[in-house]
Amino acid sequence: MSKPPSKPRRRHLSKEDEALWEHTASSLQPLKVRKDRHLAEMPDLDSITPFLTDGKAAKPGPSKPETKPLPTPPRTSEANAPSLSTFDRKAARKLRQGHFEIEARIDLHGMRQHEAHTALRGFLHSAFRKGQRWVLVITGKGGPRRPRDDDDMFGVAERGILKKNVPMWLAEPELRAIVVSFTVAAISHGGEGALYVQLRNPEKVR
Repeated sequence: MSKPPSKPRRRHLSKEDEALWEHTASSLQPLKVRKDRHLAEMPDLDSITPFLTDGKAAKPGPSKPETKPLPTPPRTSEANAPSLSTFDRKAARKLRQGHFEIEARIDLHGMRQHEAHTALRGFLHSAFRKGQRWVLVITGKGGPRRPRDDDDMFGVAERGILKKNVPMWLAEPELRAIVVSFTVAAISHGGEGALYVQLRNPEKVR
């Protein structure tokens, strides 16, 4: 059988070695540990303000409210366009007396026919998308004016052309989709040269 390995013997220093070690140890000085300045001054990570890439502090902005998409008037044809209604007498009286606010108005007076037609359609569609219900359309009373290029072939200016055409334009399928009804305005709002127009509620038009 092999003998177990013997434990290493402890060496005992001689008196001369002990004296030499004590002399050497007394002459030694502990090393000065240099603290890392950057680590020593490192702030608490939780207190650091986040920064953007351009060096500006990131400030939390106010949360934006959710905006609903603007309603789009439905595409209509002569077959499925709703009919115009008779203007409500109570609503007309409140408009004339100022109890109902006129939310928007357009003045077509002095425009050519195609200009007025385009302006009227754009105005009504814009008011409808904004949820406006009561608007005023000024056509003019059709007084005498100077002849223009779009007058008839004899050079005679037709009087009251917009006053005559605007009600027909409001009865077109495209505008009937967003117009409930219309009526002559009060004298203070233009009288026979203007119309109150009631628009449909965009929340109910799909």
